[in-house]
Amino acid sequence: MKAAFLPDRGVVKVSGEDARNFLNGLVTTDVTLLQPGLGRFGALLTPQGKITADFLITEAPAGHGGGFLIDAPRALAQNLADKLGFYKLRAKVAVENISDSMGVLAVWDGEPAVKPDLAFADPRHEGLGWRILVPEDLKQKVADLIGAELVDSEGYEAHRIALGVPRGGLDFMYSDAFPHEANMDRLHGVDFDKGCYVGQEVVSRMQHRGTARTRIVRVTLEDFSPETGIPVVAGDKQVGTMGSTAGGKGLALLRIDRVADALDAGASLSSGGLAIRLTDPNDVRTPPKQTVA
Repeated sequence: MKAAFLPDRGVVKVSGEDARNFLNGLVTTDVTLLQPGLGRFGALLTPQGKITADFLITEAPAGHGGGFLIDAPRALAQNLADKLGFYKLRAKVAVENISDSMGVLAVWDGEPAVKPDLAFADPRHEGLGWRILVPEDLKQKVADLIGAELVDSEGYEAHRIALGVPRGGLDFMYSDAFPHEANMDRLHGVDFDKGCYVGQEVVSRMQHRGTARTRIVRVTLEDFSPETGIPVVAGDKQVGTMGSTAGGKGLALLRIDRVADALDAGASLSSGGLAIRLTDPNDVRTPPKQTVA
């Protein structure tokens, strides 16, 4: 079993007697179902339905002060805290960016021997493993406690990419991508049965009409790795953009209808002059799943 402290992740705390209902009215996941030891995947969207920040969220037990802890990109943590504060109005809620004192330990390739209070299974994909919210200076102590080998964060990145799980800022751009384009509907990040939240109408319309034409898709690299952000072409036509890569595997944001047509026509894919291929051609042919988080 391996563990890695993720320096790119931060933590935002939302507390107060109105915190649960406050968050549930804003984000894509059903916060009413949260409890200590359980995590959910969600996002705060723009009114136009685009992702401003995606995150994992868990409920803190009373011994840790209660409230909700949001595991978010550290670069966006303060902005996320500010946006939540903007929506607060008269709600009895406190929002705080605690990234300087609390971080994220990812654990995979095994079951923790002991599950600390702020541990939860990553809800996006069963292969991703566990998340533990912990101060950075305790990372080795916690790794020893749970029986994991502490490795660098690049090891986790390779694991994430191999499982086909996108990372914002690399595989899609914040404020530019819809949840379906980042596969949030397939990674249990959108609850289509909950009440209203910011951007819900757009997301629901894409779901019911099946209008998501752009998706993040797993690719296999034939030789060297293209740079992130380089166009992906089929023949001489651009069909997408290259995302993150590691260990001969990668992710790409593709127009799946155009890629399917290109493959049917016998065209090959490349990025930056380097050959790539779809890990599973069905990724551009299978209709979006009706997943309820």
